[in-house]
Amino acid sequence: MLQLKNLTKDFAGKPLFENIDWHLKKGERVGLVGENGAGKSTLMRIIAGEVEHSSGSILLAKGATTGYLPQDGIVTRGRPLFAEVMSALAELQGIEKEQKELTERLETIPHDAPDHAGLLERLGTLQEEFRLKGGYAMEAVVGNVLRGLGFSPSDWERECGEFSGGWQMRIALAKLLLRKPNVLLLDEPTNHLDIEARNWLEGYLQEYPYSVMLVSHDRFFLDQVCSRIVEVWNHTLTDYHCNYSKYLSEREERVFALREAKRRQDEEVQKIEDFIARFRYKADKAALVQSRIKQLEKIERISLPPERKKIRFRFPEPPKSGRVVMEMHGLTKSYGDRVVLDNIDLTIEKGERLSLVGHNGAGKSTLMRVLAGEAFQSGERIPGNNVALDYFAQDQAQVFSSERTVYEEILADAPYDMVPQLRDILGAFLFSGDDIQKKVAVLSGGERNRLALAKMLLRPANLLLMDEPTNHLDLFSKEVLLDALRAFAGTVVFVSHDRHFIDGLATRVVEVEGGMITSYPGDYEYYLAKKATMLPCSESRFPDPGSRIPVPDPRFPIPASKEERQRLREDEKQRQKEERQRLKRLAELEGEIEALEGLLAALDVRMSDPDFFKDHETARRVGEEHACLSARIAGLYEEWEALQ
Repeated sequence: MLQLKNLTKDFAGKPLFENIDWHLKKGERVGLVGENGAGKSTLMRIIAGEVEHSSGSILLAKGATTGYLPQDGIVTRGRPLFAEVMSALAELQGIEKEQKELTERLETIPHDAPDHAGLLERLGTLQEEFRLKGGYAMEAVVGNVLRGLGFSPSDWERECGEFSGGWQMRIALAKLLLRKPNVLLLDEPTNHLDIEARNWLEGYLQEYPYSVMLVSHDRFFLDQVCSRIVEVWNHTLTDYHCNYSKYLSEREERVFALREAKRRQDEEVQKIEDFIARFRYKADKAALVQSRIKQLEKIERISLPPERKKIRFRFPEPPKSGRVVMEMHGLTKSYGDRVVLDNIDLTIEKGERLSLVGHNGAGKSTLMRVLAGEAFQSGERIPGNNVALDYFAQDQAQVFSSERTVYEEILADAPYDMVPQLRDILGAFLFSGDDIQKKVAVLSGGERNRLALAKMLLRPANLLLMDEPTNHLDLFSKEVLLDALRAFAGTVVFVSHDRHFIDGLATRVVEVEGGMITSYPGDYEYYLAKKATMLPCSESRFPDPGSRIPVPDPRFPIPASKEERQRLREDEKQRQKEERQRLKRLAELEGEIEALEGLLAALDVRMSDPDFFKDHETARRVGEEHACLSARIAGLYEEWEALQ
């Protein structure tokens, strides 16, 4: 489908790529990985034809097309959303238009006209082509793509210029997916997508009939979509035919083998150089010295990948808090007539890692701000005993002073006793040397987020509220943040659209939807499994965002009285307790089954010995033990299935 031959690209006389030979087969889904600045985006732009390469060639299969989605910078305006996205199907629209014109002509000319038969044949050909290319379903297909990317039907007639930057990228992505280029190039497609849209895009790309090349900082997304990882490093491309998780282990093995080979090569080179230095000026050794010099020139030196720079930090030891860290009772938050949180109840306990999920605009960030202390209209917000909270806002990096340097920005918020440690903290977040004198205005998105995280280490807190802390962080920095939050002894409430991050951290998932919240004790996989088993909810379950009064649904009655709400809260607490007990018993059963099956396997091996049955008494006793173990395991499996 695509082949690069001796591709070279220079920037200001310095090589970015050198003599790359690489190919992409039809149907392959490739993830590009590498350090920031390695050239991933540049390589995509070269393939898309937006950037010229210095030498070499790019070969595409005959008739093949490419489509490229950049990280940002796309703005569309002038047409309603649905019409704009439909324009991606210009070929089908052209066929439809020609069919309409032919039909109108055929209605006006007599049946015995000379060109009637030709027009009729042409119309039949167009109708068949239109059918085969899915023309009769194109509006439904456009609707499915728009819904999958998070646009509601009420958005479809909105003018495109009304949408913000993140939604503009979704519009561009929708058009690109509908065009179905033979080589689909996606640069950080998940940056502006919530979890539901990411999940939909995963499924779409898994079924995509052509080739895909993408860059992403979402590990789960890479694992789900890509079956081949290409590392951009040292001016070339290195292939790993596996998903991202397997690539990490294979890369470590490869780097270890390279280090060993380089060590042996360095030893051999040192011996040759010592020989040359020792005998260079001895006439009787001249031939041997020349031989060694030629041997040295022929050695192809092994180069090692540079050590990846990683942020390294741990959150300060938190002060002790009470068992209940935060409570909300009957809390309502609205903006004008729009009710975002409607009479919600929430209890957060010490040590929880609580993940807030829901589609964009559902109210996750609003709930986070209320937890952090923002005003609300009614209800109660009760902080627990000795709670010290720290809040990482979604736009945290935007509140920095652009005129300050990195060091001045962190110094402005630092307590007096922390000032001597500021350089060490900045160094842990990869700000060292002259970097600390950079103006905040010139920092990249990832650097701003790292600076915001660094400021969270200035004061100990036992409740961390983190709204999209992984935005703009690379894969390795996300892993370090995940490890630091796992090791944190306090309580964490967070919003993230990174599935791997949520799976690795969450102990409870709280869904925010339609002004209400629903709690799911367990990790994100449990939440998804639970959602899959629920009955589909009617649209009337949730209140209209512009209304204060929910529309009742008989399956989801809304409690009218305070006593009824209190009873429901107690029922929810009891349900959560029973759920925790169920999960604990499931884990115990699985451990017991595993142990008994190990004993049973040992008996099977023993009984398979040809000499086993010579001792009849032992054979009888072991046979009874085997039967008892089998019965016990069967009983445990029945209990396990019932609990599942």
